[in-house]
Formats: sequence, structure tokens, C-alpha cells
Amino acid sequence: MISIVLVEPEIPANTGNVARTCACTGMPLYLVGKLGFEITESRIKRAGLDYWDKVEIERVETLDELTRRFGAEKFFYFTTKAEKRFCDVDYPPDAFLVFGKETKGLDPEVIARNRDRAVRIPMRPTLRCLNLSNSVAVAAYEALRRYDYFGER
Repeated sequence: MISIVLVEPEIPANTGNVARTCACTGMPLYLVGKLGFEITESRIKRAGLDYWDKVEIERVETLDELTRRFGAEKFFYFTTKAEKRFCDVDYPPDAFLVFGKETKGLDPEVIARNRDRAVRIPMRPTLRCLNLSNSVAVAAYEALRRYDYFGER
């Protein structure tokens, strides 16, 4: 199963929206590092509505810990600084889609070490980036599309 990874998310509503996307797609959600909020805050619970019991969430201290556990080759890093488009990648069925914090994205060193698995969502060059939860939804459904979503055909 494809998984979603948020590295140091800062905005509770974004994380709640991502959790809801994960619940609807069946994708596990990994929250890495220091969060910019308490997971019990009412805003994050409201954003996830009544889906919290339907999503598998795991807190992890570092991204390195996660890549060692599952294999670095399964991780794909979403950044506006990548050359490769996210829709031009063949994601393995157990891929991890990694997104950085809202204000800074992923650490440039992480992108540099993983340039071959860094991907971007195309957008107008004059604009900074999509909202984090929208980016996750776009990426999640593209990855699922490649596996016929939930076998609906």
C-alpha cells in the first residue's frame, strides 16, 4: 500500500485534511519530526472530521529512521525544485510519498541526496506552490490511478 509522509507539518487543518484523504484512500500516514501543533487540538480533529479512527497514523522521530526501516528506494520526495514531474514516475505499490512543512518544504539536503526520486507537481512558474493538503491529494490519487484505484474496473 502506498503511504503518505508529512515531515514536520505546521498547520493543523492541513494535517487533518491529509488524514481524511488517507482515510478515504486507505493510505497509512506517517508524521515525522516535530509537529507545529498538538495532535489533540480541536482544529486538527475538526479538519479530519470523524475519520480519525479510519486512518492508520504513526509518529516517527526522523525521516532517516523511516527510510532505513522500509528501504530508501521506495521514497519519493515532492518539491517545487525537482526537474521530474510526479506523473512521469512509476511508483511501486509500496511507495512512500514524502512532503515537507508548509513554510519551507523538505530540507534541501534531503532533496540533494535523493535527486533521482525528487518530483514536482506542475504549476505556473510565477506562483510559489499548492497547499500541502491539496498536493497530497493530487499525488495520492495519481499513484492510485496507476493501480486502478481500488480495482473498480
